[in-house]
Amino acid sequence: MPDRTFYLVSLGCPKNLVDSAGLATLLQRVGFTAAATLEEAGLLIVNTCGFIAPAREESLATLQELAQAKRPGQRLIAAGCYSQRCPHELTDAVPGIDGVIGTRRWMDILTLVEQLEAPLPAVGKDRERRQTPVCHLPDTPTVGQDVQGVPRVAVQGTSAYLKLADGCRRSCAFCAIPLIKGTGVSRPPDAILADARWLAERGMQEIILIAQDSTDYGYDLKQASPLPRGERGEEQEVIRSLADLLERLVPEVPEVPWIRLMYAYPGRITEHLIETMASHSQILPYLDIPLQHAHPDVLRRMRRPAGVDDVRRTVERLRVAMPDIAIRTTFLVGYPGETEAEFQALLDFVADMAFDRVGVFTYSHEAGTPAARLADDVPPDVKEERRERLMEIQQPISLAKNQALVGRTLDVLIEGQGDGLSVGRSYRDAPEIDGLVLVQAALPVGGILPVCITAALEYDLIGEP
Repeated sequence: MPDRTFYLVSLGCPKNLVDSAGLATLLQRVGFTAAATLEEAGLLIVNTCGFIAPAREESLATLQELAQAKRPGQRLIAAGCYSQRCPHELTDAVPGIDGVIGTRRWMDILTLVEQLEAPLPAVGKDRERRQTPVCHLPDTPTVGQDVQGVPRVAVQGTSAYLKLADGCRRSCAFCAIPLIKGTGVSRPPDAILADARWLAERGMQEIILIAQDSTDYGYDLKQASPLPRGERGEEQEVIRSLADLLERLVPEVPEVPWIRLMYAYPGRITEHLIETMASHSQILPYLDIPLQHAHPDVLRRMRRPAGVDDVRRTVERLRVAMPDIAIRTTFLVGYPGETEAEFQALLDFVADMAFDRVGVFTYSHEAGTPAARLADDVPPDVKEERRERLMEIQQPISLAKNQALVGRTLDVLIEGQGDGLSVGRSYRDAPEIDGLVLVQAALPVGGILPVCITAALEYDLIGEP
């Protein structure tokens, strides 16, 4: 009888974590159990990331490590975005891979496992075929499909990611996500609300709403069918946007103190959304808006919204409505054709806007994207130098923002403790990408507690109960 244990490694973004949780749930539903170590497992799964070159390198290295350590009888499956995008590249580079399944059909994991567990034919061409990796990559894969009884969430302590949609209908020139995931598909509102209730029943303190573009939620639902009407012909109350969804979500889970919103697209932050965030204390005054650049010409080459003044007005409206709001953004430097003058405009913009959190990445060609047809004409050392210069602009801004909090009391979600110290996050900190609050006391893990801020570092805060 096949070994019914599995060991799963999830790489990449929180959206991958949700898919990994779905994979695990489906396996456990048919009797698999999660192994503590790869040595104890019969089935090894790596949910890969294929977004950019460094992520693919990490995925490849992880697969190679597991393939080299694989003992007789173990099976290794490559799943996720890299598998969807370049399946043969993976199988050529890692001979020990037994099966491949893409991110668009993760819900078919049991079908793939059944194929891998089927007895090998004694002789003949069927046996030869089974000695090559089994690839489950349908010609017409779907995206955004729910599986009954499988919440689209990933729980981490008393925080959880909840996926609103999958795929993306944006056409950013540098981004491979639409090639990997397909167009944007919103999940049904009732399914999202049911998942939120499921999390609330399990004592979650924070629900983090994620999608490739959260602010695009509901667009495809509106396009798919006309709005329902009542007996007199008037439009009935329906969820048409992210703001509508939030209005329904808040009363569904009153016991969840924090609801955090990630990945807002420039130009899609409506007055309705701002008003909704400002009027509900459960919705944290935090927003992640990946802007990518601040020079209109670069943004046009990126096929991104080029209205920099519109961004300024949106940020101002957010700050007026929620004076304590923490705004995070990311920028891409070294994009094809980026001149020193264009980069200087970005430096000036970051200095002027004083964002709370900034992430900076260097551009690299991604095969199949429109930008890959352009000359990659900014040298690697210039890209890295520009990344460092931009972070040098942001660091004193971040420090000043943190220093302004000294003497204030913030609610902190405690996530760990030891040696008389505790570590947690405030409303200003999304998991893994933002700062931490270091508390000089041993506090209960999993609760949200008031902490007086006593000192500030560039990215982290120090406090006491």
